[in-house]
Amino acid sequence: MLVSLRGTLDHSAPGVAVIDVGGVGFRVLIPASTAAALPAVGSTAKLLTHLVVREDALILYGFATSAEIDLFERLLGVTKLGPAKALALLSGSTPAALRADIVRGNATALMRIPGIGRTLAAQIILDLKEKLGPVSDDPEITEDADLLTWLQAMGFSAAQAQTAVKRLPAVTRGEPLEDRVRVALSILRPD
Repeated sequence: MLVSLRGTLDHSAPGVAVIDVGGVGFRVLIPASTAAALPAVGSTAKLLTHLVVREDALILYGFATSAEIDLFERLLGVTKLGPAKALALLSGSTPAALRADIVRGNATALMRIPGIGRTLAAQIILDLKEKLGPVSDDPEITEDADLLTWLQAMGFSAAQAQTAVKRLPAVTRGEPLEDRVRVALSILRPD
């Protein structure tokens, strides 16, 4: 099974990357957090991968970190949750914030993700709450999740929001959400 790809980043767009490995281009579906972590086109990139084999297709999913792929694979074990919705969940939040929302039973936060309704959010919590183990009470997890939600509500894509959160200066930690939104907007709109 394919567990990782290392090669030249040939193309990158929201939700997809093409990695050239020895002259063969692999199309990989990725969450927004991975898209934000990708290097510039033409640079060497490495992705951890999960291959989904279907009757009519082989679909490769890629992740920048082991935390992302681990959570993705756990989400695939949830009843009625396929890879597309699992990827949407990872795109709508950071892996740490998503884990915290599941463990704490925060269905409201899960339902903010397009395609995740009340029933599916409850099923995710039921299936994974005990399997994910304890989560940190780190306020940064909640701060980042709230900021991602705000930015996406303002019309930015999940990839753009994830990129802005990653580029926030460390000094903004602990500041009010409104101040963090202003700094993120200055990153997204440098005019």
